[in-house]
Amino acid sequence: MLRTHTCGELRISDVNKEVKLSGWIQRIRDKGAMIWIDLRDRYGITQLVFYREECPKDLLDVVYTLGREFVIQVIGKVVERESKNSKIPTGDIEIKVSSLNILNKSLVPPFTIEDETDGGDELRMKYRYLDLRRNTVKEKIELRHRLAQATREYLDKHNFLEIETPFLIKSTPEGARDFIVPSRIHAGEFYALPQSPQTFKQLLMVSGFDRYFQIVRCFRDEDLRADRQPEFTQIDCELSFVEQEDILQIFEGLIRFLFKKEKNIDFTTFPRMTYAEAMQKYGSDKPDIRFGMEFNDVSTLVKGKGFKVFDDAEVVLAINAEGCNSYTRKQIDELTDFVKRPQIGAGGLIYIRYQEDNTLKSSVDKFYTPDDLKVIADSCRAKSGDLILILVGKKKQTYKAMNELRLEMGNRMGLRNPEVYAPLWVIDFPLLEWDEETKRFYAMHHPFTSPKPEDISMLESNPGQVRANAYDLVINGVEIGGGSIRIHSRDVQKQMFNVLGFSDDEAQKQFGFLLGAFEFGAPPHGGIALGFDRLCAMFGGTESIRDYIAFPKNQAARDMMIDAPSTVDENQLKELNISINIPKE
Repeated sequence: MLRTHTCGELRISDVNKEVKLSGWIQRIRDKGAMIWIDLRDRYGITQLVFYREECPKDLLDVVYTLGREFVIQVIGKVVERESKNSKIPTGDIEIKVSSLNILNKSLVPPFTIEDETDGGDELRMKYRYLDLRRNTVKEKIELRHRLAQATREYLDKHNFLEIETPFLIKSTPEGARDFIVPSRIHAGEFYALPQSPQTFKQLLMVSGFDRYFQIVRCFRDEDLRADRQPEFTQIDCELSFVEQEDILQIFEGLIRFLFKKEKNIDFTTFPRMTYAEAMQKYGSDKPDIRFGMEFNDVSTLVKGKGFKVFDDAEVVLAINAEGCNSYTRKQIDELTDFVKRPQIGAGGLIYIRYQEDNTLKSSVDKFYTPDDLKVIADSCRAKSGDLILILVGKKKQTYKAMNELRLEMGNRMGLRNPEVYAPLWVIDFPLLEWDEETKRFYAMHHPFTSPKPEDISMLESNPGQVRANAYDLVINGVEIGGGSIRIHSRDVQKQMFNVLGFSDDEAQKQFGFLLGAFEFGAPPHGGIALGFDRLCAMFGGTESIRDYIAFPKNQAARDMMIDAPSTVDENQLKELNISINIPKE
């Protein structure tokens, strides 16, 4: 072994031990009579000391050639430090070095390997192998490992089997765009990389493996955000002979287990909210319930007063920002500019101030008496010192905009503390959603989601009113995962395909293997998939998932380190019978 100990394990009890350490040079400090080197590995930092008067000349000559990020091995004695460092676990000791061996030299790194680095995102992604040396990134990868191991521990105790499913599958028409893989052996045919193992885990249920899980890579060719990557990881699970309640209990248990193990946080039972309630109160199917500020539909209270903006609006929504009456005109203008951004799309912002003297002041005083304003304020449960914010417009757009405004106010008021966690189950989703452009229904989750048993009769007569036997787990306004009870009847599955616009031939071509399996004793089953990267980011207290992935893509879906995607050799294309035809702009 090139080391007897790591750079993070020696303590005052190890004084006088002869040790061998290996690692990277974090920094060098030459103080004349003494030279100190901070030696770093995955486990921590240990200080090395060289006394100029005591060191052999050949050892000092080597020391003078060292630079940052050199890989070295040292042999020396553990001694007590005169000036201790309480900020690191090894801060009571240092190594008096008797021998040093350079294992590898290093160029000067393009950014400092420190918690607070001078490297920008793109530079750090290009040299990701260096970025991973930084403690702040390394700790995130270690967190990911611990959560994965704890997940396996919990699911194993609950009789789940970890089973791998194929990566080379066939393309399906629902959901995001597939990544496709050409077949050399079968000319003109393509595999697809899985968006999820959905059909395979259902087939495992037919096979009698009644509890399956996989911490599995999934692939979706979609536009990226901070919480999206073209390849991502799911905790993918499926169970037989269960109802919705069984699944909620088991996976609520998993999340509670992870929080207890990683953060020592105990949760009582997670609250539940229907999709309809979530949309009505928060304008979102993934509401952040760490704070209130629920929506108030004041349409009936404000119409008929001669204010055309309100009179012509499909809906008028208000939220109450407690204690924000002190907002300046500049702050109000900032909020107005915020809601008028194209991605939010509101026409403007109206406010009512509830003054400290109990009078009400509004941007629409011209049309509303103090009594009118009091009625609005009372409906919002406002009190002296509060600020009421109002948006108007088309129903769908206004609810969406008010959700964004609510979250923005939550941020400004310090109500979205990343160290506070508020889990929530959202249930009773619509089974289908109508798309105006294509004039057809799409599955809100996926085409294998079962309708509520009591709603199946409406599947063909009134499909828009059918509720899904589906559920999402939301924490702090982030969808951590979701699932459903599945269809296990061939007849019901065919009905579902018909509603989605599949002909019998199309359904057979795409999913004939599944429909066929349903005829051989498919048990009632359901499952869930949790976004593992998002879960890691949640535990780490950040929004971006990239730092929790060892080698992520940037927001253009490009790997800056290996420069992928890239072109391939012309001979490779010929072998695959593929020609490239990029249209000119």
